[in-house]
Amino acid sequence: MLPRTPVLRVSPFADLDTRTFHDLLKLRIDVFVVEQACAYPELDGRDVEPGTRHLWLAEDGVPVAYLRILADPGGVERIGRVVVAPAARGGGHAGRLMTEALAVVGHRPCVLEAQSHLVGFYARYGFSASGPEYVEDGIPHTPMRREATS
Repeated sequence: MLPRTPVLRVSPFADLDTRTFHDLLKLRIDVFVVEQACAYPELDGRDVEPGTRHLWLAEDGVPVAYLRILADPGGVERIGRVVVAPAARGGGHAGRLMTEALAVVGHRPCVLEAQSHLVGFYARYGFSASGPEYVEDGIPHTPMRREATS
């Protein structure tokens, strides 16, 4: 039997049904809050902003990878909450989402806050460190930026 290719979905908050939003939050909380032991306000109010786009990969309707794109001031896009379910790691899902996210971002500048051990991963997508490393919730992070492209 051939492995399934997860289905890519892109949606603003207004088009998410209740079950899908629940499942996306569950994935984020399972990894960031539970697995990584980071107690932080996961519901930060930005998911519902009109400019936010949610991207995820689903197998049999269940999200296995996710990220969101936020519209920050000044025409800058912000990629965040990049997550892959533990059972789905190593399948290239984060890379597939990043490729799609950058297609959505287009030529606009884009920023993200990388967990520092993933700086090399994001560098493959044109991001470079834009500030000093800092520690948030006990995890080293590095701010990164991809300049506008022509």
